[in-house]
Amino acid sequence: MKRRLTIFLLINGFVAMNAVAFFHAWRFTHFSNEPGLHSPNPEQPKPSQKLWLLLTGIRNPKPQNGPKPSFPVETVSIASPNGALEAWYARPDSARARGTVALFHGYTSSKSHLTHEAGYFRRLGYNVLLVDQTGNGNSTGFQTTVGYREADDVAAAMRWLQDSTNVSLGSPSSRERRLGGKVREGEVILYGVSMGAVAILRAEAELGVRPSANILECPYGNMRQTAYNRFESMHVPGFPMADLLVFWGGVQNGFWAYGLNAEHYATQIHTPTLLLWGTADPRVTRAETDAIFTHLAGPKARHDFPGVGHEPYWKRYPADWERQVRGFLRPISLQFISPGRR
Repeated sequence: MKRRLTIFLLINGFVAMNAVAFFHAWRFTHFSNEPGLHSPNPEQPKPSQKLWLLLTGIRNPKPQNGPKPSFPVETVSIASPNGALEAWYARPDSARARGTVALFHGYTSSKSHLTHEAGYFRRLGYNVLLVDQTGNGNSTGFQTTVGYREADDVAAAMRWLQDSTNVSLGSPSSRERRLGGKVREGEVILYGVSMGAVAILRAEAELGVRPSANILECPYGNMRQTAYNRFESMHVPGFPMADLLVFWGGVQNGFWAYGLNAEHYATQIHTPTLLLWGTADPRVTRAETDAIFTHLAGPKARHDFPGVGHEPYWKRYPADWERQVRGFLRPISLQFISPGRR
């Protein structure tokens, strides 16, 4: 009788854990259409809030855009396999652009959060394209896969930039005039933050995207590790809930979430890449960053920002951030450090 009771409790406990994980995974990957504030970041909640989050999952309203940039932009629509994406396109003040930088935001964010970075790229003489990834901002849907299907959005943005006959910018001659000539593949730089950086890596590794260079800020190493990191940030044991969360998140969204692995994608990246990371980041560990950097197969550079967490580096180190970006994009010859140096 006692053995039966033990088995009954174990089975019910296992079912209950899976039910909680299923619910959390859904809330994590599906935005609601209800306005309001997002739940606190995992590092922020008080003990009472932490318990509530563990029981109910995060509140995840669809991320909205803030004001448009201070520089003039054109709102454009990009066709992605995930649905229509809204983006802002802008030219630099210079007569002829050096190329184009396409910018991709992080989880629960939008293109308006990258206007500062876009503004700096414009001052360097680049066209900029700020993209609302699937489910975010004014793009289609309410679903996120934290970098997996967002790779399709990266590929779609690249195709849009390469298509000199895109009617959203008028006639071909008008578009060519605005872009400073037809944008070739080698003239596009991809800039991504966190989820956006992982989406770029997958787009290149598995979808055949070939930009001229990448600038990647705080990409996570793999989906399993990032789930464990979130539990660690809340000072809650990750096992087994983190694994169940990853499993059900993949099932719900139709992909193998354990295969969402930036460390593996990096082995197939031959594009010159600048990797940026904050040494106090609780969501992306040094080990993950080291692994991505080590595995990058092409020319690479890395810079760590002391004491910075999972946040825009330019806010704490504006001059240093600009210097790293400007040095990496210096024309004609880019000097890359060897894999063993920092």
